[in-house]
Amino acid sequence: MNKMIVANLAYRPLRSLISIVAVAIEVTLILLIVGLATGMLNDNKTRNKGTGADVIVRPPGSSAIIGLTGAPVSIKIADKLRLQPHVVAVSPVVLQLVSGGSVEVIYGIDLPSFEAVGGPFRYVEGGPFRGPDDMLVDDYFASGRNVHAGAELEILNHKFRVSGVVEHGRGGRRFIPIATMQDLMGAQGKASMFYVKLDNPDNADAVAQQIRDLPGMSNYSVMSMREWLSLMTPEHVPGLSAFIRVVVGIAVVIGFIVIFQSMYTAIMERTREIGILKSLGASKLYIVRAILRETLVLAVAGIILGILISYGARPILGYKFPTLPVQITFGWVVRATIIAIIGAMLGAVFPAFKAAQKDPIDALAYE
Repeated sequence: MNKMIVANLAYRPLRSLISIVAVAIEVTLILLIVGLATGMLNDNKTRNKGTGADVIVRPPGSSAIIGLTGAPVSIKIADKLRLQPHVVAVSPVVLQLVSGGSVEVIYGIDLPSFEAVGGPFRYVEGGPFRGPDDMLVDDYFASGRNVHAGAELEILNHKFRVSGVVEHGRGGRRFIPIATMQDLMGAQGKASMFYVKLDNPDNADAVAQQIRDLPGMSNYSVMSMREWLSLMTPEHVPGLSAFIRVVVGIAVVIGFIVIFQSMYTAIMERTREIGILKSLGASKLYIVRAILRETLVLAVAGIILGILISYGARPILGYKFPTLPVQITFGWVVRATIIAIIGAMLGAVFPAFKAAQKDPIDALAYE
C-alpha cells in the first residue's frame, strides 16, 4: 500500500505540491500570527516588569491593557501614595496610544521619579531630557526606524528632538516629559497610572490592600506587579482569545478546502484504478485507509514545510520589525500540527467514502 500511495502522489506532482503548500500555509498562519500576538503580549509584560515597580495604581474602570485609559486622575495622588509605609518611590505616568504605521503607547514621564522607581536609564546614545521638546527612544525602536540621537520625530502633531537612545525594557519605547504630554493631551495635572516602588517586593500585596483602604481609593485598580503579570495571558486580554480562535478557524478552513478539492479530484481521476482494486478483492475499508494514508502523507509534508517556513520567517520579521517580536512555542507547534492533521483528514473523509462506495463493474467500465 505504501508504494502505491507514494506512486500516486508522484504521478500528480503539481497537485501534491499544491496540497502540501496549502497545509504549510495553514501551519504558518497559525504559528506566525499566534506567535506575533503572544510575542507582543509577553514583550509588554517584560517591559512593564522592567520599570522596577512593585505595585501599579490605576484609575477606576481601567482597561487590563496598560495604555488604554487616558489621563483621568489627579497627579497629586502620588503625594498620598508616597506617605504609605514601605513605599520608597512613586512615579506618575501619562500614557497615550498612537498609531502611525504601528500601534504604540507613548510614555509621558517625570524622569527623576521614573528612575527612582526603576533605576537610571542606560544610554546607548545621547543623554536625558534637556528641554520640554526632547524625547527618549529605546534601542529596538531606534534600530527599526534608523533613528539616532539628534534626530527629529513627530508625534501628536508635535516635533521632538531625540535626546537619547536607551536600552529597551523600561515600559515604553518612546518617552517624553510628563508636562509636555499633559499639555498635548489637555490633561494638565493629570496622570494615567502610578508606578510604586517598595522597600521589599514581598510587601506588595499588603501595600496594595492598604492603598485600597485609603479614603477615595476603594474603586481604584491597585495590584502588585506580580498579580498584573499573571493576568497578562490571552485568556484575560479582551478579544485576544477570540482573535486566536478566528485565525485558527480560517487556517483550518484553508486546509480543509484544499485537501477536499485535491482528494475529490484525484478520486474522480482514479475511478478505474479503484475499480481494479475492488475487483481484485480490496475491501471498502482498504480503499478508505489508502485515501486517508495518502492524505496523511500530504499533511505531514505540509506541516514540516510550514514549521520550517515559520522558523525561517521569524528572524526575517525580527530584523525588519524589531519592535514586533514573534514567539513560536513548542505548545503551539504541537497544536498547529494536530489542527492541520485534523483539518486535512476531515477534508479527505467524504472523498474516501465516496471512493469506497464505487461499484467495481461501473468503475471498470468508466472511460
